[in-house]
Amino acid sequence: METREPPCAGADPAPHPPHLLPPTGACDCHAHIFGPAERYPYSDTRKYTPPDASLEAYSHILATLGLSRGVIVQPSVYGFDNRITLDALQALGGNFRGVAVIDPEAITNAQLDEMHDIGIRGVRVNQAYDQSLDMDYLHRVIEKIQPLSWHVQIFANINKIPNFKNEINRLPVDVVIDHMGYVATTEGLENERFQGFLALLEQEKCWVKLSGAYRITTQRDIPYSDVTPFAQALIAANPGRCVWGTDWPHPHIDIPAPNDEGLLDLLSLWVPDEKIRTGILVENPAVLYDFPPF
Repeated sequence: METREPPCAGADPAPHPPHLLPPTGACDCHAHIFGPAERYPYSDTRKYTPPDASLEAYSHILATLGLSRGVIVQPSVYGFDNRITLDALQALGGNFRGVAVIDPEAITNAQLDEMHDIGIRGVRVNQAYDQSLDMDYLHRVIEKIQPLSWHVQIFANINKIPNFKNEINRLPVDVVIDHMGYVATTEGLENERFQGFLALLEQEKCWVKLSGAYRITTQRDIPYSDVTPFAQALIAANPGRCVWGTDWPHPHIDIPAPNDEGLLDLLSLWVPDEKIRTGILVENPAVLYDFPPF
């Protein structure tokens, strides 16, 4: 078993209502459920060990923030064992969707169909910790999910992906880029791959999650002012291809976990226009995640 870091600190269990009142049907497009380990054992090759983050705690977060919908994303610590994500979707019901992690060599079409019925609408490819992107694996995943019209969600530093713009441009399914491209703000807005990312958004070749600001900032606390120009550049490139997420319970970070009401309030700073915010919180997720009419 490889060496792992100590357990991560947990999210604030007692959020306050945000100043921003979200519109009806607003969606948190990125959250995880963890534990208990006795029921959902972690992968032996995990990179970190999270504290428990229960479905009940997440439901409380959503209710406090005034969010009506959510997307449960399979975290890396469970590998290809999607039971916790599928169980969460079955418990939460039709206003929730999920993103799985699959072994394209082992999973069957029948299993994929069952996952679709439960609410899975995408597959995550997480290679942020390897600082690369295995394109062969990505293409095998896409071959499996394309008949279901699922998207592929990529968590990797786009500055570490060779030929990033060209590789994403030729993929035959919707592509969602996690955490604003996972590019440190110290890289600057003008770096070549971030500019290529903006061009992909403009051309509707990908989507972006406006999440994980604390993963790319040089600062310890909200409002992470160095992230604001990056978020605003992504939104300006194509607001119709942006969605927002809490990334609750904020696993595997080395600065204090943010309060979730503050993360939602960041949208007022990033997107002053209420109509555009409504698109990001309601209309765009409905399209991307195939939500029924609210």
